[in-house]
Parts: sequence; structure tokens; C-alpha cells
Amino acid sequence: MAEGGATMRGEEEADGTAGPWAPGAQILWRYRENGGARIHIARPVTVVRDDPELLAVWMAPGTECVKPVLADGTPVHREPLGTRYTKPRAVGRGRWLGTGVLKLARPGEPWSVWLFWDPGWRFRNWYVNLEEPLARWAGGVDSEDHFLDISVRPDRSWSWLDEDEFAQARRDGLVDSALAGRVREAGRAAVAVIEAWGTPFADGWENWRPDPSWTVPSLPRDWDRTPAHASS
Repeated sequence: MAEGGATMRGEEEADGTAGPWAPGAQILWRYRENGGARIHIARPVTVVRDDPELLAVWMAPGTECVKPVLADGTPVHREPLGTRYTKPRAVGRGRWLGTGVLKLARPGEPWSVWLFWDPGWRFRNWYVNLEEPLARWAGGVDSEDHFLDISVRPDRSWSWLDEDEFAQARRDGLVDSALAGRVREAGRAAVAVIEAWGTPFADGWENWRPDPSWTVPSLPRDWDRTPAHASS
């Protein structure tokens, strides 16, 4: 049971998906490790909107999260790129620092769009995270990150991010040629949406604010549990 009495459970349907979550529901937004089945990122979030067109969630400042670390506890980003994806890893816990993040995902789309603010709700940028389309389950959504990202600034200009990480992941065998092609295709499709200033960029989400009554979700003990449909 999460703080404030909200639950991170839903009714799991026969096909393994979860029914729509009401605004204020607390769920998990998770990522599998690349090239494996283990969950290595888990972030408790609060549902803003959930319907056939969009899932929107809020990750509040101070949220306790699970993140990958090297086996000796070293943060991944401190490891040189050449060995970053080949050294043994573990998972650690930490708090989301800074301002919160609004995450938006359309069903079946191979990316999600995150909104970042500076202190005082000064909008900073949109961030397009290229990834597997979200898979829903009773406790939240799962995906796998594809390394390559896009930053979109308030003036509508954009740029690629983490191309060096994407290239290293290819060299280390975490992204094969077929997947690389799909990721590049998804990136081009996302850029087309950006340049046309389509959804969600044109929808005014930068002016959204969280409900002040929402509590910060707790990280559940079974944050890494396997969804029923994945284990059957």
C-alpha cells in the first residue's frame, strides 16, 4: 500500500493488461535491462490521465526509485563509455533529485515524451525517450530503453542526444542491426511529429501542474515482481 492509502495494484485482465487507471492512482513505470529480462529501473508515479489516446504520469520530486549501478555501487554515468555496458551491474536505490517529471506515452508508440521544469515551474524542455512501446500490467507499465533520445527546446528547435551511447551499445552487442534500424525509424517518426508540432508538443502540457493533494508514492517491496501474463 502506497502513502495516502492509494494502491499500486489494479485489476489484471485475462490478456494480462490493466484496465484504465483513475487520476491519482499510483503505479510503477519500469524498464528492463538491455539484453536481459531483469527490471533495473523502477519509478513510482501518479497517474494524471489514462485513456485510449494517452497515458500521462507524474514523478514527484523526492520519489524513491530503483536504478542500475555497477556491481561495486559506482553510478553508471561515472564509468567510461568504453566499459559502461560490459562491467557487471547491480541495482541500487536513490531519490529523484530536482524538480519532478511529467511523462506522456501514446499506446503502441515507440517513444515517450517527458517534460522538465527548472525551479519555480520555468519550463525547460521536452525529452523524447526512444524505447519499446509500453507494456501494461496490473501494477504499471514496462519498457526497454533504446539509448537514443531527442531534446526539444521551448523555441521548437531539437537535437539528438546520446548518440555516443547508442553507438557503444551497438558495439557491445546490446543493439543489433535490426533493432538499430527500428530505433532510427522511430527517431525519424518522432522528428516528423516535432517538426509538424503535433501531439503532445502542441497540447499545452508545459502549463500543467500536479494536484497539491497528491502524496509521493512509496516504492513497493515487490517493485521487481513479474507480471502474471509474462510468467504464464
